[in-house]
Amino acid sequence: MHKHKQTKHTISAEKLYEPEPKLYLVPTPIGNLDDITFRAVKILNTVDIILAEDTRTTSFLLKHYQIEKKLFSHHKFNEHSTVAQIAQYIAEGKSVALVSDAGTPGISDPGFLLVRTCIEHDIKVDCLPGATAFVPAAINSGLPCDRFVFEGFLPQKKGRLKRIEHLANEDRTMIFYESPFRLVKTLTQFAENFGNDRRACVSREISKMYEENFRGTLQELIAHYTDKPPKGEIVIVVAGK
Repeated sequence: MHKHKQTKHTISAEKLYEPEPKLYLVPTPIGNLDDITFRAVKILNTVDIILAEDTRTTSFLLKHYQIEKKLFSHHKFNEHSTVAQIAQYIAEGKSVALVSDAGTPGISDPGFLLVRTCIEHDIKVDCLPGATAFVPAAINSGLPCDRFVFEGFLPQKKGRLKRIEHLANEDRTMIFYESPFRLVKTLTQFAENFGNDRRACVSREISKMYEENFRGTLQELIAHYTDKPPKGEIVIVVAGK
């Protein structure tokens, strides 16, 4: 039986995914570990180092996909002091991937400062498409999502009420991230400023086993979560005025 002769045009799969010296922002699953792209796994397999918000969380993900790479911490407490060093590392010809604990880096997670520093130093940045919690939450809410405003986490103390008051006249659908421990307080503040009958949806544990999307008026949501204190990651979607 004759073997097929390999032509000079054949390129190995490994060569196709050899990373360039640049910063890769790699989205990671927000719950279900299958929610990661083939490209993301190949990038994580081939970069020189991976920057992780929490190395323990990322180690669990890498072990699941049998990826063995050097991990370094990059979080909100050290990013100001390390971005210049990381940019210099890439400028010297190395490839770096940045991941957060879950979702896309830079969306309510570390990433912005490093991206800005790389751009200022003419270093290439490549953000891969992937998991982001607010997108499925917005679509599952049943509220208009052709136009929306993403607010992320509200200030915990200073400026919180002022921000909520400012949003009272917002006519686009509004999306917020929130801790389960502050959910009822936040819904109550929304009701006081937006009205008890404003429609909203609370999405909890997106893509996980106990995913829940509870829809109703703010008053109904307050009653539900007062009776059944929530657990897990939470996205609140509120109808515009």
